[in-house]
Amino acid sequence: MNFTTSLFFFFFLFILTLRWVLPLFRSFPPWIPKPILLLGSYFFYLSWNPKFGLLLFGSTLLDYLVGLRMGKASPATRKKLLLVSLLGNLSVLAFFKYFNFFIESGIALFSAFGLNLPLPVWRIALPVGISFYTFQSLSYTIDVYRGEILPEKSFWNYALFLSFFPQLVAGPIVPARTFLPQLATLPIWKDIPIREGIVLILLGVWKKAVFADTLAILPDFFFKSPEIFSTGYAWLAILAYSLQIYFDFSGYTDIALGAALLLGFHLTENFRMPYLASSFSDFWRRWHISLSSWLRNYLYIPLGGNRKGEIRTYINLFLTMLLGGLWHGASWNFVVWGGLHGSFLALERMGTSFFPKLASSDHRLLSFLKKGLYRTIVVLLVILAWVFFRSPNWNTTGLVFEKLFHFSAGIQPNREILRIFSAILLSFMIATWIGAKDEKNSSFKNWYESISPVLFGAGAGFVLLLAVMLAADSQPFLYFVF
Repeated sequence: MNFTTSLFFFFFLFILTLRWVLPLFRSFPPWIPKPILLLGSYFFYLSWNPKFGLLLFGSTLLDYLVGLRMGKASPATRKKLLLVSLLGNLSVLAFFKYFNFFIESGIALFSAFGLNLPLPVWRIALPVGISFYTFQSLSYTIDVYRGEILPEKSFWNYALFLSFFPQLVAGPIVPARTFLPQLATLPIWKDIPIREGIVLILLGVWKKAVFADTLAILPDFFFKSPEIFSTGYAWLAILAYSLQIYFDFSGYTDIALGAALLLGFHLTENFRMPYLASSFSDFWRRWHISLSSWLRNYLYIPLGGNRKGEIRTYINLFLTMLLGGLWHGASWNFVVWGGLHGSFLALERMGTSFFPKLASSDHRLLSFLKKGLYRTIVVLLVILAWVFFRSPNWNTTGLVFEKLFHFSAGIQPNREILRIFSAILLSFMIATWIGAKDEKNSSFKNWYESISPVLFGAGAGFVLLLAVMLAADSQPFLYFVF
C-alpha cells in the first residue's frame, strides 16, 4: 500500500482549494464543486491502481441503472433487479477477496482425506476499499427495493456518493439516505462548521500518526516471533494492539469526517468510545458503527432478527457476526473472530433474563458484579479476540495464547517501551474520561467555539506542529486492506 497520511492530506488540501476557490469566479457555474469532487475522488482512487477504477465505475453504473429501473417496476421485477444487484456486486467481491481463500480451503480439506486436487490458485490483487463501497452501493439498491428512498435520477450524484474520496477506501459506510440528499443543495462557506472539521482532523492525526504508529512496534515485533518474548511482553503487546487498532481506525474516521465537513458533507459516526462498553451489544453500538448498523439492517433483520424465537435469534446473531468477520478478510482467523463475537452476543442474550434482577437489586455487591465485573470481562474478551484479528496464521495464534496463559520467560519490555506505552495509555484514559463526561451532559461539547479565531488558529497550528514532531514512522492505515 502506498496510500500514506501525507499523500491524503496533500490531495485533500488541493481538492479543498479547488472546491471553494473556483466557484468564487463568476464565470464558473454554481454546480462546479460536484465535478471537482467527483473527478478528484476518481483521481485519488486511480492513483493506487488505475485498472481497478473500472470496478468502481462498473458497480456505480450497475446499481444506478438497477435503482432507476426499480422506480417504475412491478414488485416481481423489483425483486429480480435486486437479485441482479446482489449477484453482480457480491460475485465481484467474492472473486477478488475470497477466490483463493475458498480454493486453498478446499485443497486443504481434500488433502485431509488423501485427495490431491489440481485446483488453480491465482495471484489476485485486492482492490482497495472494495468491501466498503460494495456494501455502500448495496445499501442503496436494498433501500430503493424496500421503498425507503427514491431512486437517484442523476448518475453523477450517485457516482459521487459511491466514490467520495474521504471515506472511499476505509469508510465509514455511508447510507445513500444520508449522503444523497446532501447533494441536492451544496452549502456555502459561511455554513461550514470549520472549527469542528479542523478539530476532527487534528484528533485523527494525533490518533494515527502519534499514538497508533508509535504503538505499532510492540505487536509487530511480538507477532513475528511470539515464542522469544515473555508472558509480560505478550500481554503488553495485545493491549498495545487493542489500542493501536482503535487509534488507527478511529483516527482515519475522524480525518474522513473532518475532511468531509470542510468540503460540505456530513458523514455517519463510526466510533463512540468502544472500550467503555458495558456489554457486547453495547460494544457493537460503539465500534465500527457503520458496519454494525449495515449488518443489522441488511443481514440480521432480513434473517429474521429476534422475531422468530430465541433459538433462531441466537443463530441469526452468530451468522451475522460470522459473516461480519469474513467481511474483514479472507482468513479463517477473521471467521473465528466474527464467530467469537457472535457467540458472545448470543450468550449475553441468553442471560438477559437474569441480569435485570441484578440491576434492580439495591445490594451494592450485586450491582458491582453486574456493572463493574461484567464490563471488565467484556473488555478483556474483546481484547483477547483481537489476537485472531492480528495473528497472521494459526500457528502464531496458538503460540500467542500459550504465552498469555502459560507463564514463561523471554524478552521483557524495556523502560523505553514501558514509558511510551504508559504515556499513550494515560492520554487514552484522560480522553476517555472527558468523552464519558461529555456523553452524559455535553459538558465539553464544542468548547472550541468560544475561542477567538486568532487563538483557535494559533492553537490548531501548534497542535499540528506538535503532532508532526512526535509522529512515528508512517504506517499504512490498517483498514485499507479491507
